[in-house]
Amino acid sequence: MSIVPLATAVVTVGALYFGKDVLMPIVLAVLLAFVLAPLVSLFRRLRFGRHLSVVVATLIALGAIGLTGAVIGQQAASLAPNVPEYSAAIQAKLTGLRDTSIGKLPDQISKFASRFESAPPSRPAPRLSRRAIQPIPVEVHDPPETPWQTARRLLSPVLGPLETFVIVLVVAVFVLLQREDLRDRAIRLFGSSDLHRTTHAIDEAAGRLSRYFLTQLLLNSLFGCVIALGLYWIGIPSPLLWGLLAAILRFVPYVGAFLAALPPLMLAIGAEPGWTFAILTALLFLTAEPVMGYVVEPMVYGHSTGLSPLAVIVAAIFWTWLWGPIGLLLSTPITLCLVVLGRHVPQLEFIDVLFGDRPALTPVESFYQRMLAGDENEIHEQAEQMLKGRSLSSYYDEVVVEGLRLALIDRRRGALTRPALDAIIESTRDLIDSLAGHDDHDPARHEAPAEPATAPLAEKRLPERAPPRSPEPENLPVLVVAGHGAADSALAAMLAQLLEKHGRHPAVVGSAALDDAKIQPAIIYLIGAHFRQGSPRWRSLESEARRRWPEARIARGLFSDGSGEDTDCCRSLHDLVMA
Repeated sequence: MSIVPLATAVVTVGALYFGKDVLMPIVLAVLLAFVLAPLVSLFRRLRFGRHLSVVVATLIALGAIGLTGAVIGQQAASLAPNVPEYSAAIQAKLTGLRDTSIGKLPDQISKFASRFESAPPSRPAPRLSRRAIQPIPVEVHDPPETPWQTARRLLSPVLGPLETFVIVLVVAVFVLLQREDLRDRAIRLFGSSDLHRTTHAIDEAAGRLSRYFLTQLLLNSLFGCVIALGLYWIGIPSPLLWGLLAAILRFVPYVGAFLAALPPLMLAIGAEPGWTFAILTALLFLTAEPVMGYVVEPMVYGHSTGLSPLAVIVAAIFWTWLWGPIGLLLSTPITLCLVVLGRHVPQLEFIDVLFGDRPALTPVESFYQRMLAGDENEIHEQAEQMLKGRSLSSYYDEVVVEGLRLALIDRRRGALTRPALDAIIESTRDLIDSLAGHDDHDPARHEAPAEPATAPLAEKRLPERAPPRSPEPENLPVLVVAGHGAADSALAAMLAQLLEKHGRHPAVVGSAALDDAKIQPAIIYLIGAHFRQGSPRWRSLESEARRRWPEARIARGLFSDGSGEDTDCCRSLHDLVMA
């Protein structure tokens, strides 16, 4: 195993960690540029010009940030004179709660545990000699601060964030001004040989990030408005302050909303003698956050942000470890950008596999893997889920038959034993029997589940086609003849079930029991996966059927077994039912 990928990952993580002071402002500037890009594009469509559009968009962003800061400062200033009163009320309530039986429970537990602790043996204190030297007290006094040192001490907590903000703003402006040039350089760097794929990757990453930020900003603003109105109705002081705080902290994944709930909850405890305000405030946050996270956001995002839930948690832990609180805020957008690049850059495909929300296996691969593992319950659940959006014949053709084809390929190359293949065939027969209650028709559009925002990984989109329409009922006798192959009995069972659902009542026999058929069929279906159209065994079977029933019409179902031979004569179950 080559250590180059591992060494590359270690060097990359080390560079991100030790270069965070330089990289964080740049990343923040790029993400700010993504947020402002739709606004700049809007002004450019209004013929403002590139430079003027960037300036106006930047001024709007600065105005919004300044207005938010001014409102927060004004609200905090109005709340500050009453803070000692609220603090005393909270302390009194906590003291009263401690005096109750529930509050005394920890003290009672500690007293009970102290009974089992043995006191350490006491040792006599050493006697000091009378001649012991008494210590001389020493006092250290710092020299008085100069005016420059005093100003530096007072301004240092402000200068650092202000300096970072200025750097972020300047870099974001230059990114917006040079957006097309930076895109061309990225195309030249990552894939000038494949302009179509590289351009599509960059456009998708930019568009997805811009939509994500703007949508998240609107949703968080809506969440803040709901919190502010709810706290105003409850009677909590300075509700606008807590609404803005909730909107800002909700950018922190998972825990932001609950962190925003702590200050108004503590204030609610001290704002009234009872506990009504506190209970209503807790219910407000416990109701608003789940509704926003599990109802509103899925509707707006189209049920997908491009990341799996586990990826959001892992990314939050990783980037917080690297860059601290700023990394926690940037974890989701950075990971989303990497996942989008992983969908178009082969070297980064593992990122999409690990953190993307698209299934790692196609439905066919998933079906075959679960057959190999013997997970029949998961196979049935997958079938039920897929049949909500497609017909039964479509599911058989596109998933089950293709899964059996993979099994036959593995059997031909020796990767699958005959008992394992027989077990797969038996599980397939059980699956077919369990789906007998499903009709072979496409579900109504309003019943079909919504398509995911992104297609499954490495999945070729299954072709859309109408389900087979039954011909005029003729009550014609039908005979289904299965070939000699291991999978042929399962293919015959699927075909017979579909014919049954379309008004025909077939009899099913194996090729070896053709002489035992007691009916005079009008239509004979010859179905098999191991036969070649020109093979002696296939010609012999067809000749025997014609000899016994010369008036019957014969429909051939030759399914490829992965050998690559006679692929032009393969037919689907859908086509056979329509024959």
